[in-house]
Amino acid sequence: MKVLVLTQYFWPESFRINEVVESLIAVGCQVTVLTGQPNYPQGKVFKGYRAFGFGSELHKTGYKIVRVPLAARGKAGAFGLIANYLSFVFSTSLIGPMLLKGQQFDIIFVYAPSPIIQAIGALLIGKIKKAKVVVWIQDLWPQSLEATGFVKNKFLLASVSSVVRWIYRKSDLLLVQSQAFSPSVQKMAGTTPVRYHPNPGEIAFASFDNSQTVALHLDDGFNVVFAGNLGTVQALDTVISAAQILLPYPEIKIILVGSGSLSAWLASEIQRRNISNVVMPGRFPVEAMPGILNQASALLVSLSKNPIMSQTVPSKIQVYLATGKPIIACLDGEGARIIEQAGAGLACEAENAPELAQRILTLYQLPKETLKEMGNAGLKFYESHFEPNTLAENLKKHFELVLTNK
Repeated sequence: MKVLVLTQYFWPESFRINEVVESLIAVGCQVTVLTGQPNYPQGKVFKGYRAFGFGSELHKTGYKIVRVPLAARGKAGAFGLIANYLSFVFSTSLIGPMLLKGQQFDIIFVYAPSPIIQAIGALLIGKIKKAKVVVWIQDLWPQSLEATGFVKNKFLLASVSSVVRWIYRKSDLLLVQSQAFSPSVQKMAGTTPVRYHPNPGEIAFASFDNSQTVALHLDDGFNVVFAGNLGTVQALDTVISAAQILLPYPEIKIILVGSGSLSAWLASEIQRRNISNVVMPGRFPVEAMPGILNQASALLVSLSKNPIMSQTVPSKIQVYLATGKPIIACLDGEGARIIEQAGAGLACEAENAPELAQRILTLYQLPKETLKEMGNAGLKFYESHFEPNTLAENLKKHFELVLTNK
């Protein structure tokens, strides 16, 4: 089966789709990737690439990556982001077919975190190549635009909604990363089938062992680690408010590993409020994360309080489950449900700092054996629901079903 993976974000950027491609190859798919010039998250094109360059390269493991021109994000201001998004749509739609001339594909698979409009290029290429288009939806549009405050104009939101509806209805199959997405997506999708396909965990965690060198050593004590993007939707003001409540317990530390739009604000706020139990060591490459998370006493995931966020399953939940560590979930809806169903930790209402502080304190006071049981329960749930190789086989089956429904 020949698969073209279309994704705006790809290696050497750190996104889950990188490993999904490896997993698809492992289950027998012939994969080519169509992507842009790497520039996330710093907003500057990576060394060795040019924003308006195009052509192909071979990944170190042997598959072809075709790159189209892309306007870099810059400092993630509104104009820079819009230019970034639209340039990828135009490049994949106009230049993509030329770069792929003479190549045939059975499936065009779109990895679709925001923005969903990247699927437009896939639909055009699919028509040219007579290939089926499968879109893997990671965010709900236009709801996510409204939830993050990026777009507030009602007319513009309605226009985006019309485009999304068109994309959904022109696709051959829609996959959703959260079961809670299904009703909203199906309502807009018309007769296009919608199926659940979760994000897998990261292969790096399966190969980690304690003998490997770690990039960051955590101090002794009860270390609650948050890893990932430090942005608005992560509700990190709630996290530092909970940390302030926990100041009387000096053994408890909250470690914010990562970077994002709120990094500078968080650092200044921590200093202003004299919150001595929060540490911000910065961002680390994905291959370093197993060694860091393996040292944690507990792992923290948080999201803002919003109906759309409650339907989302942050991809870090799969990562956390794979570590075998207890999890604290300060969020509503689907993500909290998974943690509770797995028996992997404790959940509390989104943006509720006193409740979050109490959940952290509860874990801190539990016997180590109980914490270990929670972690083991999470690992068992991960292996039965999010193991990468199993999900790659399932993804291939989705493709095969689409191809048989000609």
